[in-house]
Amino acid sequence: MVNVKIVENGVQAKDTIEQFLREGFTKDEVYLLAHHQDRSEDLTAATNTNNIGLSEQGVFDAIANVFRSRGDELRAKMRSLGLSQPEAERYEEELDHGKVIVVASKVA
Repeated sequence: MVNVKIVENGVQAKDTIEQFLREGFTKDEVYLLAHHQDRSEDLTAATNTNNIGLSEQGVFDAIANVFRSRGDELRAKMRSLGLSQPEAERYEEELDHGKVIVVASKVA
């Protein structure tokens, strides 16, 4: 089960995260993505959400992300959370426009 919400800023991200928690997801099942790495890290820390790491991506994808463009890396991370390739591409385009993606995933 994967739920994705597109938000504009940290306040909306926090509200969305709280909504996912009320729906039964745990903090460990909620992820936040932004196109700029610094923004993503800052919002992840501020909202106390999970990082997409080895357990979600696997070793090979995590290593490959070092050599990928940011867009390719983001799409790979979304795929590791259970999104299809077309979904990952659509959401990555939203990230290109400055949006923030909040993903609640019981797949990982």
